[in-house]
Amino acid sequence: MAKKDYYEVLGVERRVDDAALKKAYRKLAMQYHPDRNPGDGEAEQKFKELNEAYDVLKDKQKRAAYDRFGHEAFSNGGGPGAHGFGAGAAGFADIFDEMFGDFMGTRGGQSARGGADLRYNMEISMEEAFKGKNAQIHVPTSVTCDACNGSGAEHGSSPTTCNSCQGRGRVRAQQGFFTIERTCPTCQGAGRVIEDPCDVCSGAGRVHREKTLQVNIPAGVDDGTRIRLAGEGEAGLRGGPTGDLYIFISVAPHQIFKRDGSNIFCKVPIPMTTASLGGSVEVPVIDGGKARVTVPSGAQTGQRFRLRNKGMTSLRGGSRGDMYVEMEVETPVNLTRRQKELLREFEDEGQGRGTSPQSEGFFSKVREFWDDLTE
Repeated sequence: MAKKDYYEVLGVERRVDDAALKKAYRKLAMQYHPDRNPGDGEAEQKFKELNEAYDVLKDKQKRAAYDRFGHEAFSNGGGPGAHGFGAGAAGFADIFDEMFGDFMGTRGGQSARGGADLRYNMEISMEEAFKGKNAQIHVPTSVTCDACNGSGAEHGSSPTTCNSCQGRGRVRAQQGFFTIERTCPTCQGAGRVIEDPCDVCSGAGRVHREKTLQVNIPAGVDDGTRIRLAGEGEAGLRGGPTGDLYIFISVAPHQIFKRDGSNIFCKVPIPMTTASLGGSVEVPVIDGGKARVTVPSGAQTGQRFRLRNKGMTSLRGGSRGDMYVEMEVETPVNLTRRQKELLREFEDEGQGRGTSPQSEGFFSKVREFWDDLTE
């Protein structure tokens, strides 16, 4: 019985690229896999044909020979099916490795396992956030073992190629219609074994130690800012790549200022007399200086005054935001008898003169509301 054209088996054109070829194979292999079609001889035969076709067309040299000579290129016992179903299933194993290898950690077994990223929480004051800060931190971590230089092998020796996987870090086993690939149990996926482990690190290639680092906190950082120090995380196993260190900044609440981005807000209590007659008050500024704010006569609680370029430093360009001063008119307490008399005179003198327009307007509306209810 003549064999079907490999391109026809996979349902693709001859000029198909590698990505489309792989996609077509994966779709059909999933459809006709024997586990999905138990007892279906036609599906099993179709699955074998798919593997045979893909095993040839995925290989550039085999594909070129097939395009030129057809099935005759493999007619002398060297064809893709010469080693039986197990060899043809290698194509499906490659697809499986591509789909799940990274997730399961089985791909690239010869590379050493990288170190973990680390997190360090740092709290700074708002003044430090404004100016920036050079800080020294101590981070407990794993560092490269100096005795073996990270190899994990005792001085004078070196890791050898794993005989179980021949350095691939993975082994394959045939189970029914499946070719199962898993991490090599002998070398744990490293591809190498250590026959004489280092006495200091017990073959891990790293040791636990507290690392001291200098960290530059730039001016203008905000709460929640993350700073990455590349290569300052945990050392990898047996010379694997080092992880990164991430410093998470939290800015402590300030007793005077509140921050919103690059702007600062400050509530300032002022005496009733200053609010009534007008005047000026001195307010603190985040850089340690002072600023004078002119208070107009008749100032009310909640009234804001803007001080340009008196806010926080910006991370971009070093410019500064603004500061907003909010007035809080303070009602006097602990009055003397004379002060109470003066306030009563003040109240009597102001009757009907509009000295308290907000309260007079409010109670006028209240009276109208009550009159409407009684009608």
